[in-house]
Amino acid sequence: MEELDRIGFDLVELRKGGTRARPVVEVRLDRRDGEKVTVDDCAVASRAIEARLDAGGTISERYVLQVSSPGDRPLRTPGEWRRFVGRWVSVLAPEHGGRFEGRIEAVEGDAGMEEAVLDLGRGKVQRVPLASVKEARLAFRI
Repeated sequence: MEELDRIGFDLVELRKGGTRARPVVEVRLDRRDGEKVTVDDCAVASRAIEARLDAGGTISERYVLQVSSPGDRPLRTPGEWRRFVGRWVSVLAPEHGGRFEGRIEAVEGDAGMEEAVLDLGRGKVQRVPLASVKEARLAFRI
């Protein structure tokens, strides 16, 4: 979404729901500088998105826009995995042990063949091809 790009945010997720008369647009965004998304950030992004929705004429004027931080942010691309090296992630990879958590140590390999190197704790390291990951989200750890 160009509007978010221009003001320094990444679109993490876009969902449309509600009814035809009262559509709901949910936007989850993240800051490019790695800082946490604040309420003020959501307000700035909301104004930018509203300007586009209002000008576009593709959605009912009675839409509801919800802008928020990514929460338990999904990781979908090798670039996102690389961005969060050092962070904990919850992974679903049925061919590699099902669902587990680990700290991203590195992302290695050529384009299309990338593998995440995950520290599972207690000296155990696991390599997981990103192509075999069905779902991955940042995990909260204290």
